Amino acid sequence: MRVQNINRDNTNFKGMLNNKTFLKGLETISDHGTSFAAATSLVMSLTVRPLAILATPDTEKENKQYACANSIGSGLIKFGLVEAVALPIESAVKKIDKNPNKFLKKDTIKNIKPPTSRSYKLGTQIMKLGTGIITAIPKSMLTIALIPFIMDKLFNAQKAKPETPQKPKGLTFGAKPTESLAKGIGKILDNTKIQNFLKKNEHNDKDIAKHLTAGTDILLTSSFAYMTDKSQNIKENRKKALIYNNVISTAITLAGGYGIDSLIQNKSENFVEKFKQANKGNPNLHKHIEGLHILRPALIFAAIYYGILPIFSTYIAEKVDKHLINKSI
Repeated sequence: MRVQNINRDNTNFKGMLNNKTFLKGLETISDHGTSFAAATSLVMSLTVRPLAILATPDTEKENKQYACANSIGSGLIKFGLVEAVALPIESAVKKIDKNPNKFLKKDTIKNIKPPTSRSYKLGTQIMKLGTGIITAIPKSMLTIALIPFIMDKLFNAQKAKPETPQKPKGLTFGAKPTESLAKGIGKILDNTKIQNFLKKNEHNDKDIAKHLTAGTDILLTSSFAYMTDKSQNIKENRKKALIYNNVISTAITLAGGYGIDSLIQNKSENFVEKFKQANKGNPNLHKHIEGLHILRPALIFAAIYYGILPIFSTYIAEKVDKHLINKSI
């Protein structure tokens, strides 16, 4: 009987590394990184985080209810703003990916080589993921306006009528992305200073999602704390615990997220190298790798913020609040 020889080095791995569904998912994440993060946040903020908060022991019921209302409102507003702002930008970038000659100058195309070069990918990811920073302050405003409404509807807590959320000015695009938006992004990429910056920092493309997520969280927490303190629709004796909860959650999430990401970075890089070998010749390989770099920090931060921290931060926030109140008496 003749046994067929198998060259293990040339055998194409048929597991998860080149699974069609997995690859399609990574491509979608690459094209819609901000939407992916917002959808993940929405699901977790409506389910896992509220359940964890409500399960917090030795904590006043109303403090837990406010924390839950904040989680639900934050997830809904974040997703809504992404639909209004990020999706048109993501779609406009995709137009440039498909037809760079239409939206970019010849010198730009020669210099940053869209759509596969690291410098071009860095620039477009900054634009797509940067929408979180652009919408951070409006998100905080709308979340705070929504908290009393959620408290009333979910927990039958009678509050003063919340202020009508104002539509953020300058952040609304049409229902469909327009050619003008793609042309506007093209003009940014045509700027030689922008191109020089992207080429100088293109080696940081794998960490851009992590850094922009951290920057967005810091701005969100800072603006939320300030606006909560000024709000007339949140009970005065609940404001501090709500602020401390957010600050503690963000601080530990960022510290833990960066720490865990650094610990697993070597292993993840090994995985990426194996992934490249398994999908050698795939024309969309650059998008799949980009999707991996977005997916890794998104899952780490989400697991910490929504799954691990809620009980701890809610408990500690109340204890800090009570300690400061007792100290001031």
